[in-house]
Amino acid sequence: MVEYGVARYVLPGQGESGDHHLVCCNKNGILIAAIDGIGHGEEAANAAKAAAAFLRSSADEPIISLVEGCHEKLRATRGVVMSVAFIDPEHGMMTWLGVGNVQGVLMRGDAKKSNGQESLLLRAGVVGSQLPALQATVLPIARGDTLFFATDGVRSDFSVALSARENPQRAADRILEQYRSGNDDALVLVSRLTGISP
Repeated sequence: MVEYGVARYVLPGQGESGDHHLVCCNKNGILIAAIDGIGHGEEAANAAKAAAAFLRSSADEPIISLVEGCHEKLRATRGVVMSVAFIDPEHGMMTWLGVGNVQGVLMRGDAKKSNGQESLLLRAGVVGSQLPALQATVLPIARGDTLFFATDGVRSDFSVALSARENPQRAADRILEQYRSGNDDALVLVSRLTGISP
C-alpha cells in the first residue's frame, strides 16, 4: 500500500526525540502522521508518544474526530503539533490536516497530469492546549504520488528539492541532512503511495 522512509535527529544533550511518526494500515486505508511534542526532551517525547498511541488505537475514526480525540487525550501533557493524512486507496483520495507547524507536501508522481506539488494548509494551535477550528482538505491521489511530512527542525525550503521518484528512505535521509536547522529535534517522513487503485 505504501513504501515509506523516516529520518530523525535528536537534539544533542537530550535522551530522546520529541518527534514521532505513525504509518498505520487498517481495513479502510492508511493513516500517516508526523507529531512534534512541544519543546524537547522527555516531556515532549511523552506527549508525542501518547498522541501516536491514540491515533493508532482510533485509526478508523474520521480525521477531524481523530484530532479532536487526541486533543482531549493530551490535555494533561505539554501538547503536540501534528499533521495527519488518511489515504483511501480504493477511491484514490487523501484527506489531510495540520495543526501547528509540521509541514506537509504532496508530490505528484505524474507531474504532467496536474500541479506537481500540493502543500498542506496549516492552522495555528496546539493539540492538547489550543485547538483551532479544524478543516480537512481532500485531494485525489494516484499511484506513485509521494507524501512528505517534516517537523519544524527542518527548514521550510526543503520543498524546493523534492522528487516523487527518489527512494523514500534516501529522500528522508537527504532532506534531514541538507535542511535540518540543528537547534531542535527534527523528523522527516516520506511515504510513496503504491497501492492506489489505478
